[in-house]
Amino acid sequence: MNATGSSDGLASALSAASDALLLERDSQGHWVGELCSSALSTATAVIALTRLSANSRQPGDNARIANALRWLVDTQNADGGWGDSVRSCSNVSTTALAWAAFGAAAADTTNAASNSTSNSHANADASFSGAVQIAERWLQRACNHSGPGWREELAKTIRDRYGKDRTFSVPILMACTLSGRMGPDGWREIPRLPFELSVLPHQLFGALQLPVVSYALPALIAIGRVIHRFSPTKSRVLRWIRDRAEDKAMAVLERIQPENGGFLEATPLTSFVLMSLAAMGEDCGVVAMRCARFLRASVRPDGSWPIDTNLTTWVTTLSIGALAHQPGVIPPKDGAPLKKWILGQQYLSEHPYTHAAPGGWAWTDLPGGVPDADDTAGALLSLLELGTVDEKTRAAAERGLRWLLGLQNRDGGMPTFCRGWGALPFDRSGADLTAHALRAWSAWLPHVDEMLGVALQKAIVRGLEYLRCVQRPGGEWVPLWFGNEGAVGDENPVYGTARVLIALRKLGNCGLTVRSECIRRAEEALVGFQLPDGGWAGGFPSSRNGFPTQLESSIEETALAVESLLGSSHVEVVRRGVAWLVARAKPEEWSSPSPIGFYFAKLWYFERLYPLIFLVSALGAAHADAIQRELVGGRRSS
Repeated sequence: MNATGSSDGLASALSAASDALLLERDSQGHWVGELCSSALSTATAVIALTRLSANSRQPGDNARIANALRWLVDTQNADGGWGDSVRSCSNVSTTALAWAAFGAAAADTTNAASNSTSNSHANADASFSGAVQIAERWLQRACNHSGPGWREELAKTIRDRYGKDRTFSVPILMACTLSGRMGPDGWREIPRLPFELSVLPHQLFGALQLPVVSYALPALIAIGRVIHRFSPTKSRVLRWIRDRAEDKAMAVLERIQPENGGFLEATPLTSFVLMSLAAMGEDCGVVAMRCARFLRASVRPDGSWPIDTNLTTWVTTLSIGALAHQPGVIPPKDGAPLKKWILGQQYLSEHPYTHAAPGGWAWTDLPGGVPDADDTAGALLSLLELGTVDEKTRAAAERGLRWLLGLQNRDGGMPTFCRGWGALPFDRSGADLTAHALRAWSAWLPHVDEMLGVALQKAIVRGLEYLRCVQRPGGEWVPLWFGNEGAVGDENPVYGTARVLIALRKLGNCGLTVRSECIRRAEEALVGFQLPDGGWAGGFPSSRNGFPTQLESSIEETALAVESLLGSSHVEVVRRGVAWLVARAKPEEWSSPSPIGFYFAKLWYFERLYPLIFLVSALGAAHADAIQRELVGGRRSS
């Protein structure tokens, strides 16, 4: 046994996992992956489709609604609620929307009039009465109220869950009201959205401190309008302003809608826009028809919808990085078209949605993507990992590097989409995003001119100071877009700390000054998070009903922790972690992903390829570390 376990077992596990990951490429040579189906997405799509009038309804819509309702019943949790993914705990938001979907189907008079077959869902509440009743009881327990006014208490519970951020609380309450679940006074429970601000110059959005995050502009416009229509403000002046802003706001909405109709490739956001427009009788308009087309195209054979279409660019750059620990595993004949594909995903003009400057990359190759910090950093690293740097690659990289420089916040950290939007959670700087950007900047330092190099070094210094400031007293960092449902506050300090540690080690290898005290504390935090079986979960266990949750080791979190601790003094900790991974390097294990991903508005998801990608990365790094240790040992002995 060496420092990272049995070399034969490690090599065999690495080979099997790497072969499996390479086989996951599509016909064009990149990775597509598969996001989990989502009860929340499915419920919102049902509500949107049931709102369509006879003029915009298509023959297959009734079957889509019926299949979706059956899928919701089949995936309802034993406690009566629904989680965001089929492996997630029940939560009030998704359960409320699923409950609303059955109500919307039951009230679907368009379907009732046009469909007399046995597939009619006009009596959905009766057909699925058992599922609806236990869902309603779950919601009453969630808001701690079962009397006549429990719906008002439910609305308060949903508002309280999101606080000042109305990005998701307002759409949920709007969907429940449109479905008839909140009664005739449901509109009273919905905070208004200032959609009229969308017609102002986008440069003002950050200063205006909108009550929704930067990526929720379509919801601000569509939902703001429908609330204004059914529950206008008492202020005559504000009503007058909003009346005159509607046409201009709709022009903005049409301009930022991608050609395939899906805002951000996201079923929930697109559904919220469609149900809002349909409720106002605008379902035959251009925006609504595109939304409906997107929903019809993205439904799955089992009747469900995913939270987003795919994370193709993200899983491709992650896969390239994972395989990079094994030089030559991606042969030049495959690497060249893969690099060309990545170069082709770079945005070369200002994005109409976020007004992002040219130079960034999005998470997907589809029209609804938006350039972001994490995917731009991943693409930049992949371009280096795929071979020599020619002039075309260098030019693309310089655009991407400058794009990231322009995104850096005043605090030195990196936000996701827009600089300066710091009021709401998912617009703030993130430790994992910052670490990824620092890693990309430092990796490209040897390949850029002096002027850009100086700018990158200054940005790296600022980023390192940001990481020092946000490191918690226990030594951990918390990521922005990943969590763990069993951990305190749904946070995932294992993921965040590991991602930052991996980046800091790369910076140290580049000769850049890295604070050793930050690294030492982070290592100790990760060591403390290791579970008795040798693996890792999310971090600190939370409690439910007065009892601590039972955190279970996952491939994703264990792989990240192991990779980040390689090269440290914690040899036995790493050895146990590698042994845990080697024992699970088999298809039935890496095909069982954990819901550790956050999507917009803190929605849980899992991605089918995450376990395999992270496993290959950790085992590849461990194998390279083992070879390096043997080489060093051999030199010393000779």
